[in-house]
Formats: sequence, structure tokens, C-alpha cells
Amino acid sequence: MRLLPWLLWGLVVVLLVLPALRRAFPARRREAAGAREELVKDPVCHTYVVRSRAVTRSRDGQPVYFCSPRCASRWG
Repeated sequence: MRLLPWLLWGLVVVLLVLPALRRAFPARRREAAGAREELVKDPVCHTYVVRSRAVTRSRDGQPVYFCSPRCASRWG
């Protein structure tokens, strides 16, 4: 029975502190949500690659993404 007041007190503290912590660190949640990057398809070998790691060339002002420099040179 002595433990019950301590557990209730701890629960109240957690419920009061948790919203403050969420407001203090909002960037982490945004970074986690943006962590998934878009996949783009290589027009030569038809594989998918993460856009940030793709080799980029331009045709008519539009970007074209490749999985490797070799595929980019073969596209020409």
C-alpha cells in the first residue's frame, strides 16, 4: 500500500512533463517524418534509387536520375 501513492505521484509527474518535452524537441519528429526519401527509377536499367544518392542529368530542363555514372553514360 505504500507503493501506490508513489506510483500515482510518478504518473502525474510523467503526464505533466511529457507535453513540455514534446514542445521542447519538435524537430526530432519532423526529421523522422522526413527521413523517408523518394525513390526514382533509372531509365536505363530500370532499378530504383534514392533521389539523394542518384546521379542526375538534365534533358529539356527536367532532371533524369540514374543509379550509377555507367547508366548515365549509356543513356546519352
